[in-house]
Amino acid sequence: MHNKSRFYLVTGAFWGGLPFFLACNALAQPSLTGQIGYINMPSARVGEDGTFSLGYGYDKPYGILWTSTTVLPWLEVSGRYTSIAGVSGFSDPQYGSGYGRYKDKAIDLKFRLLEESSFLPEISFGTTDVQGNRLWKGHYLVASKNVLPGLEASLGMGTGRIQGAFGGIRFTPSILPNWSLVAEYDANDYRADPFAGQTFTAQRDKGPAIGVEYQWGWLGLQVARQKTHSSINAKIDIPLNLKEFVPKIQEPAYYTGAPDLPSRPTLSQWQNDPDRARALATALGKQEFKNIRIAMQRDNLVMELGNSRISNVGRAVGRAVRTALYFAPLETREIKVVYTELEQPVATYSFYDLSTLNDYLLGKASRDRFLQTVNIKSGRDEEVKPLDSRTLALTLREGINVNLLTNQEGDLIQVTSDDTEDNRFHFAPKMGVYFNDPSGAFHYDIMAEATYKRRLGKGLYLDSALSADLYNTITEVRQSSNSLLPHVRSDIADYKRVKSPKLNRLLLNQYLTLSPDTYARLSAGFYEEMFRGAGGQVLYYYPGFNKNWAVDLSVDALQQRDVKGWFGKRDYQTVTALASLHYKLPMGVTATMRAGRFLAKDDGVRLELKRRFRSGIEAGFWYTKTNGNDITNPGSPAKPYNDKGMFLSIPLNSLLTFDSRTTGDFSLSPWTRDVGQMVMTPGDLYEILNDPKRDIDNYDGLGNFAERPDEQSLPQVTPPLPSYHPWPMIRLRLEDSGNRWLELDDKAAALMAASVATLAATGLDRPADRFFDRHQSNRLIRNWGTLGKDLPIAAAALSGAAFALGDDRLSNTGLIALESSIAAVAGNSMLKLAVNRARPGSGGDSTWRSQDTGQSRLQSSFTSNHSAVLFASVTPFAKEYDQPWLYGVAALGAAGRMASRDHWLSDVTAGGLLGYAMGSWLWQAQRNDSRYRSSLIATPKQLGMQIDVPLR
Repeated sequence: MHNKSRFYLVTGAFWGGLPFFLACNALAQPSLTGQIGYINMPSARVGEDGTFSLGYGYDKPYGILWTSTTVLPWLEVSGRYTSIAGVSGFSDPQYGSGYGRYKDKAIDLKFRLLEESSFLPEISFGTTDVQGNRLWKGHYLVASKNVLPGLEASLGMGTGRIQGAFGGIRFTPSILPNWSLVAEYDANDYRADPFAGQTFTAQRDKGPAIGVEYQWGWLGLQVARQKTHSSINAKIDIPLNLKEFVPKIQEPAYYTGAPDLPSRPTLSQWQNDPDRARALATALGKQEFKNIRIAMQRDNLVMELGNSRISNVGRAVGRAVRTALYFAPLETREIKVVYTELEQPVATYSFYDLSTLNDYLLGKASRDRFLQTVNIKSGRDEEVKPLDSRTLALTLREGINVNLLTNQEGDLIQVTSDDTEDNRFHFAPKMGVYFNDPSGAFHYDIMAEATYKRRLGKGLYLDSALSADLYNTITEVRQSSNSLLPHVRSDIADYKRVKSPKLNRLLLNQYLTLSPDTYARLSAGFYEEMFRGAGGQVLYYYPGFNKNWAVDLSVDALQQRDVKGWFGKRDYQTVTALASLHYKLPMGVTATMRAGRFLAKDDGVRLELKRRFRSGIEAGFWYTKTNGNDITNPGSPAKPYNDKGMFLSIPLNSLLTFDSRTTGDFSLSPWTRDVGQMVMTPGDLYEILNDPKRDIDNYDGLGNFAERPDEQSLPQVTPPLPSYHPWPMIRLRLEDSGNRWLELDDKAAALMAASVATLAATGLDRPADRFFDRHQSNRLIRNWGTLGKDLPIAAAALSGAAFALGDDRLSNTGLIALESSIAAVAGNSMLKLAVNRARPGSGGDSTWRSQDTGQSRLQSSFTSNHSAVLFASVTPFAKEYDQPWLYGVAALGAAGRMASRDHWLSDVTAGGLLGYAMGSWLWQAQRNDSRYRSSLIATPKQLGMQIDVPLR
């Protein structure tokens, strides 16, 4: 992971009497915490975009299993699992006797603020242990620069665990480019570490350290000598932005008609001989196409099909059309392909000029010429009549396949049998891994699982899974759950302890297409190991291509199953209902917000963020906030636990020697928590349809259609590394806002009027507070206070939704509202720091007394952030759409902060005026949305962004 800055190589003096050799840039390497740095200290570098690193370090008394991912070019996220030698994990031998030494989880973040240039260093800000027990919390600011070729130096300042100034250097000679010498000044305050008095940490102190590193391909090793001991750190780097890690040397070739070249019939022969269509369907079936339906509609050949193995829709359609050209009637003028998932139409490809199609497949026509003869529509083209649901291909494959390693599921060994109707039997060993239980830090479960999928009708499938436990260590988990919520997950060990065969899944799923962009699913049966029930889901994609959002609603009536895994039940029943909004951001990032009722009858929201890298690997996290009030450790009554976790999805085609659509899904989260949980979906429509929809929406929607060697460098075939450069638009908005501020002639008058209004409100501070104090028991007043707390959050969320989902005008107004809210909060924070006013109910006679010593100034009363955000959010919409009633809504919500006695009247007044001023100023400056419109240019010869800037 070398840095991306470019430097001219220079000639040095002499080293050891020999000419100083030309050197390369210093290699960026992770420290013992997983963050890019030196030995214990960080540098300003972040890993190359999309790099995933996994390593283990030993730094007495700490054993550190760490992982790090550069999720964005400027953001590095690291996680570590630290064990402390000499400290027992649990003091009670009856509760945690098998756990071993004390262990702690931590997440660290590093933000690159400035990329290195010829004169300026790279500058980054880092924060450590941002979640959980926060035993290693701290912050730092660090700058790094290649001061000489191959020599990097860093200097930084930290607070928290890193105390004061620190620095480091790394030298990488060009004649030994895999080796580096590293040195640092370690500023960690080890004696303040947890359990320092019980461990070797008490002997450690700040000071210098030196080490040597070796990098071989993806592997790296560091050995270092510190003041009192030696340390070691080993790691592997995986570049997630590689298109593939393994060449596709076993990928089956596309259809060529061999060995017996079929003869094309006339239209009359095709209509009179069903074997003609059956021969085409059979040829398609041998290429893993499923649910094949074929018909001639006038002189158009229509094929409806999906593919269970080929990962790219364009390539699958290309193979289907190439095959059809060998069998289509001579009079065929057009070929239409309806690509499906579970028989639900995703898109219709229409090819109008078969001569050009054939020339393009043979490499005789350019892609530009070919694109003029192709049309792609979302869903089923209304001109295509529904096809006969009877299959035309061979119904069953002969025999049963036994595969060792070479299978598209990535199993070590498997037994499978399938057919062209997507009926499938699969038998293979499976393994589950569980971390950090008090009975032992590591548990696993090895089982044999058989799955059977059967098509029963149009879009109707039976899905089942039967498992038998072979060996597990989960039987060692003996402690019962102490959760105060319904035990929807915390009793999972009771289920896993049962070793007899279990019916984990037995479901009927009916998939439906309600419109070209609306899909539905109805489900009933055994959803998973712990729950059964019935329910459904509706998914809506915004119509048209190049739209970034989709919404869905899922509702399930559920009953908990018993631990035996057959037809028994427990008493617990619930209905879950979750509405989800999915939005695609730049850089392959997708944000999902879910809101509703979760499995333990707790209501709340769940945020999911994930990024898809060029290899197809997805990495992300989720965070859930509900009213479940989980106070079991590490939760507390003052700070209840909220469900969170990280996940990784790996498409196996990036690791196999042939294409595959199978993905391996991994997640890291507490496995015995009940708050914020969801039932395992029987078939999430967004997950099923998202990949093919993405393929169709990308560039021209054809991907690697022709599989031509001369087109592999095209962005449609091999997408470029993702990049996003919002600075031109940001700069325009900043310039417009600054110019508008200078043009405002009434700033002094407005400030005077706001001051007078705030002083007038100050005179009513005490009477207003007394009124609300006397009526605190009134239900209407209490609800009013709740409204004042929640309404600004809703206003900001609606502004974000308008920005993400609206047309150009609404989106621009939503962005202005968000900018205004941020500006209002920034202005409010400065006033809070300056005034430090105490809140109502804190005692004292004066309404303008200062807060007690030790209280945060940012939590002071003057002014109200809630009031400022409300008015900042509504003002751009009120002005843009001439809706003055919105100010009344904002005033009602702002007054709720007085009803809850969180603010004085003058706080609310000043906050509201500040929010209005910010919203009005930025709306006037940026209301001309045409000035910021941009469009993506993607052609075979260029890739970039066009920004339209009208001249004034």
